[in-house]
Amino acid sequence: MPVSAPPSPPLRLLGIDPGLRITGFGVVDAQGSKLAYVASGCIRTDDKRPLPERLGVICRGIAEIVATYTPAQAAIEEVFLNKNPWSTLLLGQARGAAIGALVGAGLPVAEYGTMQVKQAVVGHGRATKEQVQHMVRRLLALPGEPSPDAADALACAIAHAHGGQGLGALSSAGRRKSGRLTSTDALNSLTKLK
Repeated sequence: MPVSAPPSPPLRLLGIDPGLRITGFGVVDAQGSKLAYVASGCIRTDDKRPLPERLGVICRGIAEIVATYTPAQAAIEEVFLNKNPWSTLLLGQARGAAIGALVGAGLPVAEYGTMQVKQAVVGHGRATKEQVQHMVRRLLALPGEPSPDAADALACAIAHAHGGQGLGALSSAGRRKSGRLTSTDALNSLTKLK
């Protein structure tokens, strides 16, 4: 009788939804196609504090989350272009602080566009925040819906769990600037994977 190999341990993933005021985080364990909720929440900064202090709060908060939950990999949403260039710049700085903390902790960091995350979790890239919250709750069998920022972070971790390996190379190999993936792109990416 052949002896089967023991199942590999779950891969712990940390998802980050960056923001200067509120940075969401979500931790999931992925084992094959199964996902298990570990933790989620938000890092909040005080609007009245100077920008460097607020970025420091994000850095320290991410470092504490990494130390507490010991993820193996991290995924973070990319900056989207806002109508207000100043808001986009501030978001980019918050995202940079989060990435710096993740890389400083020795974690590999994957980046996903907002539309990619929504596509992976809801099934279409133009999903509303409420639809993302609902699907995250269903996919992770949560007793209630997480806050919008925590849900977005969990969605990022879920997208990475589904897209970080195997066919998931589609999510980055076929991505266009707009964040959309066409069937031609998918076919070309599949061909590259073979």
